[in-house]
Amino acid sequence: MKWTVAEVERLFALPFVDLLFAAQQVHREHHDAHAVQLSTLLSIKTGACPEDCAYCPQSIRYDTGVEREALLPLEEVRRRALAARAAGATRFCMGAAYRSPKQKDLEHIVAMVREVRALGLETCATLGMLTPAQAAQLKGAGLDYYNHNIDTSEEFYGEIITTRDFQDRLDTLEAVRDAGINVCCGGIVGMGESVRDRAAMLATLANLPEPPESVPINQLVPVPGTPLADTPPLDPFDFVRTIAVARIVLPRATLRLSAGREAMSDELQALCFLAGAGSIFYGEKLLTTGNPDVERDRRLLERLGLARAGTLPRDAAA
Repeated sequence: MKWTVAEVERLFALPFVDLLFAAQQVHREHHDAHAVQLSTLLSIKTGACPEDCAYCPQSIRYDTGVEREALLPLEEVRRRALAARAAGATRFCMGAAYRSPKQKDLEHIVAMVREVRALGLETCATLGMLTPAQAAQLKGAGLDYYNHNIDTSEEFYGEIITTRDFQDRLDTLEAVRDAGINVCCGGIVGMGESVRDRAAMLATLANLPEPPESVPINQLVPVPGTPLADTPPLDPFDFVRTIAVARIVLPRATLRLSAGREAMSDELQALCFLAGAGSIFYGEKLLTTGNPDVERDRRLLERLGLARAGTLPRDAAA
């Protein structure tokens, strides 16, 4: 089904309880409503990115206190992947602050993908723009998912990023899809965009030739030193609405509750699960910004009767 922006906007305008009820029905039709998949994200190369993404503390253009760090050695990545697996994560995501990776770096990343996959974890990478040849190289290494978010609507995009075009994002997604890698693609809300921009972002994702299998929904983390540092906080219910609308227009995708969780109450996160979120990033850090610690997440999932994906909650058979 193709969605118009106006149709998606009408979903945002539904009464809150009606929207959540509709989203939960879709979620139960396509997903296990009692399970949450756990992912861990590791920054394998930090800082000094030449892009000017207004939300990003890793841009070389902003003074945010993020120190430049070279590509991590393979053994360190393996150690961190083992720790993530021991903590319950089933997917290990590797992020690097590139506009696009250099070939010599990509060869090291290919080795990381192979090493992490050998540990029995799903693999994901986010490395910036890719050429078709680079995407094919990652596919050859066994990469399961590639993350490349569109961030926002095409209309609002220029307010956030000027060093690449919206079409550049779509071209990388096409290269990833053509290589046979699963697509992980979502966006960020709370950057000053309108409801129409949120609707247009979700319509773009839903109307891709093949919608993404994985959709991270991020809430802006305002970082001092970035242009968005003083952006007013998003109404929490608007964030939940975005999750719910994404659930309806992308019924088969796994919705990933991503950046911004550290500032979210347990009650808000519970509403996000009710709205259709089926995955969280798990661990103390999300690239360079904070994330709830593992024990807090475990307690929250236990209180809600939710199990790690692949296991059953205590009362699932009831």
